[in-house]
This record gives sequence, C-alpha cells and structure tokens, in this order.
Amino acid sequence: MKVRNRLCRAALKAVLFTMCAAPIAALAQDWPSRSVTIVVPLGAGTASDVAARVVMEQVGKQLGQTFVIENRPGAGGTTGTNAVAKAAPDGTTILTYGAMAGSAALYSKLPYDPLSDFIPVIALGQQPLAVVVSPARGWKTLGDLVAEGKAKSGALNYSTAGIGSASHFGAERLRVSAGFEAQQVTFRGMEAVTEIIAGRVDFSVQPFSNVLSLIKEGKLAALGISAGKRIAALPDVPTTVEAGLPPDSVYPFYTGVYLPAKTPANIAAKLHDEIAKALEAPVVKERFSALGIEPMPMTLAEFGRFYRDDVAANIALVKAAKIPTQ
Repeated sequence: MKVRNRLCRAALKAVLFTMCAAPIAALAQDWPSRSVTIVVPLGAGTASDVAARVVMEQVGKQLGQTFVIENRPGAGGTTGTNAVAKAAPDGTTILTYGAMAGSAALYSKLPYDPLSDFIPVIALGQQPLAVVVSPARGWKTLGDLVAEGKAKSGALNYSTAGIGSASHFGAERLRVSAGFEAQQVTFRGMEAVTEIIAGRVDFSVQPFSNVLSLIKEGKLAALGISAGKRIAALPDVPTTVEAGLPPDSVYPFYTGVYLPAKTPANIAAKLHDEIAKALEAPVVKERFSALGIEPMPMTLAEFGRFYRDDVAANIALVKAAKIPTQ
C-alpha cells in the first residue's frame, strides 16, 4: 500500500508539473500573442529612447505585433527599471536602457538586483559620447577645456541626465583620466543639453545622437569623441585619445535590452534573434550609421558575460572617481 501511495503521489506531481509547464511552453512558442511594452527609463529623445524606437519598430514589423515605447524616467532611471523587474515574466514588458551597469555600480539599495533580476538579451549597439561645450566659451580643443579644469580646480561644472547616466559616468571617466576636478549638475533628459547651449553649464559628455544636429547647426562645439575611432559624421573631431588623453578616457556606452529574470528561455532566445535580424535591416543600419551607433554582435550568452564584466568595470570607476554611492 505504501508503495502504491508513493507512486500515486509521484504521478500526481508529474501531472501538476505538466499542467504548469504546458502554458509556459505554449506562451514561449506563441510569443508575442499581444502588444509588447518597451520601457525606457529615461525621457523621450535620449539615446536609449532613440535606439529603442528605431529597432523595435522593425521588430514589430517582423513579428506582426505592436511594440509600444513607454518612457518612465525618474530616480536616475531606477523607476522604470524597477517596473520591468517586477513585471510579469511573459515577454510583454521589456527594458531598453543604456545605463544598467552604471546604476548597478552606483546604487547600493536598489529595489531590484541588477544581476539576478534580469536576463541580459542583446546590445542594440555602442554609441560614442561627444564632449560638447557652448561655442561662446571659446575653447577650441579638448586640451583647452582640460587646461582650464586644472587651472581652476573644481570651478568647472558639467551637465548630466542624472546620477549614473552615461553622461555622468562618461564625464567622470574623462575628468579622472585627464586629472581635474569638476562639479556635476543633473537635469531631466535633454535639459542637460539645452543648459549647455544657454551657457549655464560649462561642458557635457553626451551620447552622440543627443547632440549631432546641434553640433551641425553650430549651437554646440564638439571638442572630442569618447570612442575608439573618429565618427564619419564629424571627421574633424578627434577622439579623446587623439586629443592627448589616456585610453581610459573612453567610456563605452551601449544600449542593452533586458527581460525580467523568470522569462522563459524560449522567449529570450526569440527576442534576441528577432532584434539581431532587425539590426541587419537596411533601414536600421542606415539610421544607426547616421547616429554613429556601432554594431555589437553577440550571442545571448556572450552579452550576459559582457554585461556582468561591465558592471564590475563601473564599480571600479565609482571607486576611482570617489563617487558617493546612493
């Protein structure tokens, strides 16, 4: 009788497991069966927002489904990120963000775990950062800015889209490498750029897509590019290394795509493959080329390792720059 009871219990467990697993498998196979929300935890017009709109529109066309961009800024990007961490892991809520690793390094009491609460899926691409100033400042080279920063220690300030943003860590990487002090002034989204134009802030290190049109219009002057090579759209602007700074003056800025941790592996794999396909579409390649976004082809596993390594690198930057953790 005991053996029979054990067999019955085992059979019941097997049936329950099958009943629970079947909907998950079906969900993964049919994904996406309804509209998908892409959460960008920054304002409209920011680099992460622009990249998400370009790529996800193409992904939606490929899958015959609606992909809606939802901007949820606040608390240095953690508000929108937390919303995705707590969302149902069914593939209908996706995070697209360019400062995940920075936030992981900066915030010690996040309402989510940047490593264990997400599946890193793929990078949309790596975008250079541009060191920009108002033409009225009179600085002609990056060396001019650095020289003034050293001569007037702590007197200069720089604008960012928030603590932990690419514009924050890019500027910190620049100033630590160059060896001068400067004060951060935070703004919401593109206000970090308009304040430079107005002359109320000295400089900023901005994602290329945020400032290219303004540079071409003469409203901003680009002193250097934080990237491994010059950008075709601004061939006369040197990289920070060409301008005389060490290689560690370059801050790698990329926009990544992430899913809630318990999302079925089939959905994560399908999302990765569809985005990889979209990145090869001529319309996306053309748009990204104009924005200076470089491809970062990786498998899902490779991007996972890349993301974990980048978190470690950002933790090291926070320590080197003596940035207070939040």
